[in-house]
Amino acid sequence: MTAKTVLVSGASIAGPSAAYWLHRHGYRVTVVETAPELRPGGQAVDFRGEQVKLLAAMGVLGDVRRYETAMGEQTVLGLDAKPQLTVPGAAWSGEVEILRGDLARVLYEHTRSYTEYVFGDRVTSLTEHADGVEVTFSRGAPRKFDLVVGADGVHSGVRAAAFGPEADFRRDLGFGIAGFTAPNHLGLDHTSVMYNEPGRGLTVGSHRHADRLHVGLVFAADGVEFGRRSAGEQRALVARLFADTGWETPKLLESLPAATDLYVDSISQIHLDRWSKGRVVLLGDAAWCAGPGGSGTGLAMMGAQVLAGELAAAGGDHVTAFAKYEERLRKPAAVGQKNGKGSGNFLAPRTAAKIRSRNRAYKMLSTRLFGRVFTWMTDRAANALEYREYPVLTAA
Repeated sequence: MTAKTVLVSGASIAGPSAAYWLHRHGYRVTVVETAPELRPGGQAVDFRGEQVKLLAAMGVLGDVRRYETAMGEQTVLGLDAKPQLTVPGAAWSGEVEILRGDLARVLYEHTRSYTEYVFGDRVTSLTEHADGVEVTFSRGAPRKFDLVVGADGVHSGVRAAAFGPEADFRRDLGFGIAGFTAPNHLGLDHTSVMYNEPGRGLTVGSHRHADRLHVGLVFAADGVEFGRRSAGEQRALVARLFADTGWETPKLLESLPAATDLYVDSISQIHLDRWSKGRVVLLGDAAWCAGPGGSGTGLAMMGAQVLAGELAAAGGDHVTAFAKYEERLRKPAAVGQKNGKGSGNFLAPRTAAKIRSRNRAYKMLSTRLFGRVFTWMTDRAANALEYREYPVLTAA
């Protein structure tokens, strides 16, 4: 019998994870990615508890540990730019932490031998038939697949083609996020520094590459129009928003013109009543984007395992499988969205008083009692979905 074919849109984290698990259950997978190649850099993502079990089951835990950031403590500066307190690295880095770009590379290398990867192309339309989905692309010839998985992020093209405009499902949280790499003029070594002014926050750290700083920016986005911006327009936006910010910000902004990995976006969540429509299903940020602190990367990878497992358990009946997949993922996704909802206010408090209040809360984390409470809160999203094995019903 010919194996069923699946088109997965998105080659970041959720897409290659889906390719891995679908292949294990006998599906032939094609992954299409808008970017011309794998995207480097990006923010660090951490894994805890049940999600570490998943990494081990996929056979990638060793590689993830090889590329882990191994971050130490974070120094939090006061409004006067002087150190106020330190926070243990484990509070933010979980059991293992890795840059998003490094994780994407690991997953790609583990799946490339049996997955067709198509870079520099994207889905433009989907037409469902009784026996499959006709897909058109911006560059490639039309093709037909048994199923389509939208794993292409908060700005999902598959979601737009199958469910409607992004504006119908995106809820902006009032903040923006940006990041880039810069020379390590601060001499940081597996440590990071957080600095705030009202409505603006910088987190700067160095880990695997001693000569680089990873610069994370969060800002109140009142009146900011994101949309589609060129790289030059993104640089200009970041430079304008942080132009009068103190501490080391002017020196960091000097690296903007040469930064090739700059990203800028709104902090948003995605809310849909259903994650599937016919033979099309959404995964990860395309379905339930939570925002920073929502354990979205780990849950996307867990969701890929559940999606493929339920398809196998249902004997390929996508209607049954998609319903079961959503039944298992809905509550964990809601936990992640609850955690992520306040991330902007936490990372870039809008007033000096709120910055001081946030820092006082930080200090409490160093106590044994409140440290345990914080650990419970950060672990809650990661452990909201229990890892369960699905029998491999079809030889891969």
